[in-house]
Amino acid sequence: MSTTPQATPRRATITDVAREAGTGKTSISRYLNGEMSVLSPELRARIEAAIARLDYQPNQMARGLKRGRNRLIGMLLADLTNPYTVEVLQGVEAACHALGLMPLICHAANEVEMERRYLQLLTTYRVEGVIVNALGVREETLRPVGGGGIPAVLVDRSVDGLVTDMVGLDNRAAAELGTRHLLDNGFDDIWFVVQPFEQVSSRQLREAAFREAISAQGEQRGKRAARGHTLVLNLADADEVARGLAELDRAIDAAARALGAAGATSNAARIALFAANAPVALCLALHLKTRYGADWQARVALLSIDDPDWAELTGVTTIRQPTYEIGYRAVEFLHERIEGVQTAARDCLLPGELIVRASTLR
Repeated sequence: MSTTPQATPRRATITDVAREAGTGKTSISRYLNGEMSVLSPELRARIEAAIARLDYQPNQMARGLKRGRNRLIGMLLADLTNPYTVEVLQGVEAACHALGLMPLICHAANEVEMERRYLQLLTTYRVEGVIVNALGVREETLRPVGGGGIPAVLVDRSVDGLVTDMVGLDNRAAAELGTRHLLDNGFDDIWFVVQPFEQVSSRQLREAAFREAISAQGEQRGKRAARGHTLVLNLADADEVARGLAELDRAIDAAARALGAAGATSNAARIALFAANAPVALCLALHLKTRYGADWQARVALLSIDDPDWAELTGVTTIRQPTYEIGYRAVEFLHERIEGVQTAARDCLLPGELIVRASTLR
């Protein structure tokens, strides 16, 4: 037995409301726009009753476009699977709610071409501004936004050639903080493990600050010079990850042999790994647990920028980012630009917090 699908009820229009209230569309528009002083109390009551009876829902997009405002902002994200991104989003959503904005979330999944396509799409939607936390987006791709185009705020990463507001972690200070913590706890063989950083400014800053901190320590008199290494771990390439982890294994095993031969017990004989972010730290922790068992921290120390939930469970020292505040401040900056603020481009660099746990203690 077949049945004929019921037709979807037609949504009420502003014309229907005007007819129901016995007035013109101009009066309905004035009511919807809050211009109550030009309407009599009796007319306001009739319009309110007509809207309720017809269950009328204004087309906010059409109204916004007519006024040149739609309250939409775009947010371009490189990696929505990264806990950092999810936490920043919480601040973004809270600020949007407070300021009457609606975010359109675009997840590029670490694909540069997807970033380009999403930026084009956001301009067609006529968003009032864009927040960008992207992987490899270039200045020419962002040309329609920032500067004299659509207002833009960058999160965590700058883009060469684009002068606009940026909100994020003070990456140099965070990397120096982590390196100094490891040095002060007696580690003198430290590996900074980072994803490819040629196109990502935050990774570049962290790696450069690590090398500078190691170099500065080596210049201090009366101290044994620490050894610093940078290992690039491309999490998108399983073969490259395997090769990188094998290199770490050789270094860890060599340090263990030296420790046994010397009969030493100091941290100076134990390798420390400094992960540039949470995804790298998780990759390292899982590998170390698999290869060395539950007591892997007796062989190697681990510190990470970012403070995911699992770090507390496993006792891993971290540098916690003010992720919620980063997201909130980014929306505030963007809202100010949308409202016409014309100051010079601003960098809002927020400090990280060192959370010391068992993984780096003596």
